[in-house]
Amino acid sequence: MSSSPDSPSLSIVIATRESQLALWQAEHVQQLLVARGHRVSLLGMTTRGDQILDRTLSKVGGKGLFVKELETALEEGRADIAVHSLKDVPMQLPAGFALACVMEREDPRDAFVSPRFASLDEVPRSGVVGTSSLRRQVLLQALRPDLRIEPLRGNVNTRLRKLDEGQYDAIVLAAAGLKRLGLHERIRSIFEPEQMLPAAGQGALGIEIRAGRADLTAALAPLAHQRTWLTVTAERAVSRAMGGSCSMPLAAHGQWQDDGTLRLRAAWGDVEQRVPLVRAEGAAPVTTLEQADALGLDVAGRLRAAGAVGAA
Repeated sequence: MSSSPDSPSLSIVIATRESQLALWQAEHVQQLLVARGHRVSLLGMTTRGDQILDRTLSKVGGKGLFVKELETALEEGRADIAVHSLKDVPMQLPAGFALACVMEREDPRDAFVSPRFASLDEVPRSGVVGTSSLRRQVLLQALRPDLRIEPLRGNVNTRLRKLDEGQYDAIVLAAAGLKRLGLHERIRSIFEPEQMLPAAGQGALGIEIRAGRADLTAALAPLAHQRTWLTVTAERAVSRAMGGSCSMPLAAHGQWQDDGTLRLRAAWGDVEQRVPLVRAEGAAPVTTLEQADALGLDVAGRLRAAGAVGAA
């Protein structure tokens, strides 16, 4: 397929992390753009988030550690676009940057992975489950307060290796990452949102550019998926309103209803388990990003009213 007349052929450099999953995501976007007549190359980079593996993200600066170097490459003109897992993108982009495209979502749910047990229910009392997500930690604690939830860092293959070495009885990973890497067989069961509400943006890819690049905006427009964009905008609005980052145990997940409204659910927990899990939800017709944002702000307000504590 050649590029359309109103979107001329471009030479595009994609900044990407060098983890297997990040490279899959960048190569996926590369293939889609090449099919539309563009010339596309990759600029592989190692981010601070990839380098710091001995501490949880919430203690070393948050998920922005995964995108800062990529944004620097955009700012310096070494790259044109950056492909991100949206759940890793800070809720507020720095001045001068824009989210130019949100692509159709893969499975947004969490996956239970274990060589010994078929589901969370089968893990024995005091079993060790690995995750470094505070969201997953509080939701796991709500489901199974008898378990030991231990930190787990590294890329997908590193986490699976630690599991296979016996350091954990089970681990929880994003289903999307496992499916994208062809590791479907490692998924023993899937947590439905009713059990474990996903993170804002989980399973969706976002493409970041320098603001004002109309040529890139036009080139990326055919890759965008409007319903996903609206959904993750509402989810991210909850997180932004709560001051959300990876240092906050917060979930937000939207699902479209048969009547065309967007149902948005959120959950907040206390890692120290001093207060029970707080949940809130709302629904509204959503056809614009502004309406999606408003729904997210409404649900965040309900979450606070129910007892959730946002960041200062």
